[in-house]
Amino acid sequence: MSLAVLASRALCGLDGLAVRVEVHVGSGLPAFHLVGLPDAGVRESRERVRSAVISSGFEFPAGRITANLAPADLPKESGRFDLPIALGILLASGQVALPNGEAVSGLGQYVFAGELSLTGALAPVEAPLAIAMAVHRSRPGSTLVLPASSAGIAANVHGLTVLAAQSLCEVVAHFTGSVPLPVASASPIAADGAAGLCLSEVRGQAVARRVLEIAAAGGHSLLMAGPPGAGKSMLAHRLPGLLPGLDAEQSLEVAALHNAAGTAQCLISSTPPFRAPHHSASMPALVGGGILPRPGEISLAHRGVLFLDELPEFGRRVLESLREPLETGTVSIARAARTMTFPASFQLIAAMNPCPCGWLGHARVVCRCTAEQIARYRNRLSGPLLDRVDLQIALPSAGLEWMDDPPGEASAPVRARVILCRELQQARQACSNARLSVADLERFCVLDGKAKSLLRQAVLRWSWSARVVHRVLRVARTLADLSALDAIGSAHIAEAIQYRQPWGTPP
Repeated sequence: MSLAVLASRALCGLDGLAVRVEVHVGSGLPAFHLVGLPDAGVRESRERVRSAVISSGFEFPAGRITANLAPADLPKESGRFDLPIALGILLASGQVALPNGEAVSGLGQYVFAGELSLTGALAPVEAPLAIAMAVHRSRPGSTLVLPASSAGIAANVHGLTVLAAQSLCEVVAHFTGSVPLPVASASPIAADGAAGLCLSEVRGQAVARRVLEIAAAGGHSLLMAGPPGAGKSMLAHRLPGLLPGLDAEQSLEVAALHNAAGTAQCLISSTPPFRAPHHSASMPALVGGGILPRPGEISLAHRGVLFLDELPEFGRRVLESLREPLETGTVSIARAARTMTFPASFQLIAAMNPCPCGWLGHARVVCRCTAEQIARYRNRLSGPLLDRVDLQIALPSAGLEWMDDPPGEASAPVRARVILCRELQQARQACSNARLSVADLERFCVLDGKAKSLLRQAVLRWSWSARVVHRVLRVARTLADLSALDAIGSAHIAEAIQYRQPWGTPP
């Protein structure tokens, strides 16, 4: 046989696109050609494959070898194609024969990915979880062959058979029928670690604690404005402890994103992610990007919390790039060849000072900022961005009385209420209240006459847009759910209106 065809995968964002590895060994002057739009890392596989084949005790063919990675218009990167190329050379040159005279087409159910060292050992591949999820999604019943160091991660995809190989020799031994490869065991999902930081450590700030519970119960975004030491960061870091844990499918999705971002260790955990990038972060770092686009911080916070401290200090373009993901839950990164879409359904928690010096409204420190400086500082946040933040509150400065306050309610009972509220939302509309569509708002957020009149007055007073009205309705729906009520009353609307005042209580 002079031709062998095997299956592999190329990563495009989180999508593992099918690649057909065709290897032909023919007569002619010795040459090894690799075609199919490979990058430098793939082109270098010619030397790795040559050394790996010889080191594994096989003969490298002296003829003309052509390896085609199809489709030709799909860019190929990384060394994951080493294993299918090397195995294809051995099959096409006749050095490896399948048992019982089986044709190479009998390998159609297998998908291969693995980088070879010069000794023939298999090194870990990038994003094995994303590859496994793509194979299971597009080719049910397939068997994935991966390096042993990556196979345990990929085996977490239920319903997919993953074989673990240490070297090229072990892969050859498996397909010649001498020694079968072991089936990889799934890595355990880490236990929920939500009980790290407890809400009881926050003394005082009763309104902020209430708003944090509302944000957790409905998946709402939150902006806290207050002087230094008011407890903004302390509250934000305790939000993950109030959120429900991720289920198995969500845990895999989050782990696959971190895997695709190049995280060295892929930890599959039921704890929602918490990301807190510094305000000097660039737009590609926050949104994602690069020559070969990778997920940014908003995608790494998918199904978790994105905390932006000192919000006005972020670049204007960086902040404006959050607008579409906040609405759609996804981010698309366009390149000349193709567009990659990453999930970005995160819960935004932001904190800022009320003025440039930070002391405006403080009980003991005098603010010396002018009205113009304060307005310029606050105008760093555009109206369209603020419209997309559900909850906006002003935190008062912490007086000396906080030292005598008893510890607040612990995270555990608050989290129990949040979980009950989330379960109610899932049973009613199959999503959190923060993700209710306009059609769902008309169905699940019906107001009586008094509540509607109160909302109309707020719209006229502050000239709210339709988007703000929808945000208020979503928050009011969460308030009603926390009270275990089907109907939204005027008290819920009034409280939701109070939580859109980032510079203080409305007069």
